[in-house]
Amino acid sequence: MATPARETLIPPAKGRALFSSPQKQNLILCLLLAAVTLVLYNPVNHHPFVNYDDDRYVVQNPHIRGISGETIVWAFTTNAEANWHPLTWISHTLDYQLFRLNAGGHHLTSLLLHAANVVLLFLLLKRSTGRSDLSLMVAALFAVHPINVESVAWVAERKNVLCTFFFFLTLGAYGWYARKPDWRRYLAVATLFAMGLMSKPMVITLPFVLLLLDYWPLGRIQGSPAGTQNEVPQRSISKLLIEKLPLLALSVASAWITMKAQQAGGAVRSEQQFPFGVRLENSVVAYGAYLWKMIWPAKLAVLYPHPGNSLPVWQIALGIAVLLGVSAVVLRYRSRRYLATGWLWFLGTLVPVIGIVQVGYQSMADRYAYIPLIGVFVMVVWGAADLADHWKLARVWRVLPAVVLLLALSGAARRQLGYWASGYDLWSHTVAVNPNNFIAHDNLGDALLAQGKRTEAYSQFQMAAAIMPTDPWSHTSMGAYLQEHGRLQEAMVQYRMTIGLSRDQAMLALAYANLGSVFRDMGYENQARESYDHAIELNPGQFNAYFGRGVLLERQGRLAEAISDLSRSAELQPTAQAYVELGRLFAQTGHVPEAFNAYQQALKISPDLVEAQQAAEALRQQKK
Repeated sequence: MATPARETLIPPAKGRALFSSPQKQNLILCLLLAAVTLVLYNPVNHHPFVNYDDDRYVVQNPHIRGISGETIVWAFTTNAEANWHPLTWISHTLDYQLFRLNAGGHHLTSLLLHAANVVLLFLLLKRSTGRSDLSLMVAALFAVHPINVESVAWVAERKNVLCTFFFFLTLGAYGWYARKPDWRRYLAVATLFAMGLMSKPMVITLPFVLLLLDYWPLGRIQGSPAGTQNEVPQRSISKLLIEKLPLLALSVASAWITMKAQQAGGAVRSEQQFPFGVRLENSVVAYGAYLWKMIWPAKLAVLYPHPGNSLPVWQIALGIAVLLGVSAVVLRYRSRRYLATGWLWFLGTLVPVIGIVQVGYQSMADRYAYIPLIGVFVMVVWGAADLADHWKLARVWRVLPAVVLLLALSGAARRQLGYWASGYDLWSHTVAVNPNNFIAHDNLGDALLAQGKRTEAYSQFQMAAAIMPTDPWSHTSMGAYLQEHGRLQEAMVQYRMTIGLSRDQAMLALAYANLGSVFRDMGYENQARESYDHAIELNPGQFNAYFGRGVLLERQGRLAEAISDLSRSAELQPTAQAYVELGRLFAQTGHVPEAFNAYQQALKISPDLVEAQQAAEALRQQKK
């Protein structure tokens, strides 16, 4: 039976005290949850962007640089990053208008969305169950659990906190609709659901979640115990199923669009790469692993590589035992309806990302647990409360363990947050957690490059290629190192390997741009021009392709075209090198003010650049 509605968190106060009404109590608890969340995650506001998708989503994404009709059209029509999530792109665009490339501002938006999600979760549970105390505990677990750090601290995962925000708003609108069904309220549910899908298709299982809520706590199914609030009219199961069909149609449409986008982006892995049997085994093990990481959130990492082949039998057996064991407990105590709702919530909302359709190289991901673990939190908190009632525990023995648990999880979350303080910290930790992770080695190499440690970075790329010979990024990166050290033929081999291995347009564009530079340095100008053109065709934002083509055009005496390409390169990615080349060309063509301004821009980026200093001083002397 549904748990009776009651308020046990704070005793009633007399007169006009702070908690003299449920509304005031809810307000104070919401402010408390928001404050705790913001304080816990405050360090993230000082973190930079990380070298994992943040470049593609924000730093090097020319499409988010301005709000216009063209930007909106692009957001709704692009399959960039193998996804269709227009509202996520628009949110990044709005952030860029407010903060430019100040990473702290982008992090703040994600943090505010997480804090809003925490508050919404509390209000949703409180409204549907009538329990402030238990709702507060579930929301607090959601706020501070370390497994959620990834979703908040990673700017490129904005889509996760944003889609969850609309997911919770949809659930709120559904409760509003369930109390008094009419088409206007249903339209609000459908609209908010569509907005969630346009943020990230992770919420595709919402129609299924609504059926769970009909079962508990709303009690909408005819003949079932009344909901905890006794406000919701009941309907037959057939009518409730029919009621969800329009929402299911939105889910199907979203699934179709997502599959097309992921296939176009080369993100969906083939049966040859990951056989179905291996995917099924990994799914069973992953379910158990998510539960374990909820209980013991240690060795969390931004990426857990897929094994690619059969897993040890003991892992599969343990995963099956956990799933069957919990399911048996839920069935045995089925009168505690929150158990079935919470368990099926966890199992069901993970289905889109459990790996039956394998996207990318991960076996699982912390960010995927952001919504699903809420179901387990409900099971644990409501179950603990029932046990405490059965054992007739005093209030202190109910509150004290909860406080200790939340403090322990907060400490672990703060430590996990520290790994996101820089790309080097993030990937050093990931390699330490799982050394056999080629993507981690690639990204650690990139982080070392940003620190100027090129030889150490090259070693990381070699390790990545040794682990995964078909990894295109390690070959591109080794090619860049070899090219920088004058080993042009070897660099060319690496770039061509990347082109043969990758289907990712952005990666191919980079490989072609770098290959063009090798051809240019070797004196093969026609091949260089073809490579640059192909890079720009693949990715109109490939700034170094414009730079290389500009230098090539300058050699050919086509100065106006060279200035155009170099200007475009500097616009896409301001670099001191591009501005120095522009300054030289402007000076050569008699555009002295423009040349002086270009050198000044170069010095803003690199104040110690001697070439720019000398050129700017020479122009000053000319003016005199």
